Amino acid sequence: MGLGGHSAAQVRESLMADRETAARLDDLLREVAAAQTALDDARAADAPVEELHERGLVLDTALTEAMRAAYARERVLIGPKGYEDRLQRRKRLARPEVRQATEVAERLLTVRETHRLHGVQRVPPQVRRA
Repeated sequence: MGLGGHSAAQVRESLMADRETAARLDDLLREVAAAQTALDDARAADAPVEELHERGLVLDTALTEAMRAAYARERVLIGPKGYEDRLQRRKRLARPEVRQATEVAERLLTVRETHRLHGVQRVPPQVRRA
């Protein structure tokens, strides 16, 4: 067992999962761009509130998946020792390629949180008729 309580097998499994997730980052960023364009087009066309809400949720999902992939990329760049040893993780976080990956992940996190606060159109509750 490593310092983080992870066995070597757990570290390998986590690293493999992170590699698979990180490999999808470019595709996920394209999905984010497409979802943002669709939302902007719907706003420009004065689409109904329900459609704006739905497109906002699609963008939120795309941003969440891209953010997760970006953080997975960061963990892959840090390497297997980063899962077990926090000192090794801190050392490797200082590398330029890891810093760049961290910036991308944090930027996506910020965009997602801003979108959740201000970008998802609220749908008013339906008025009940008696």
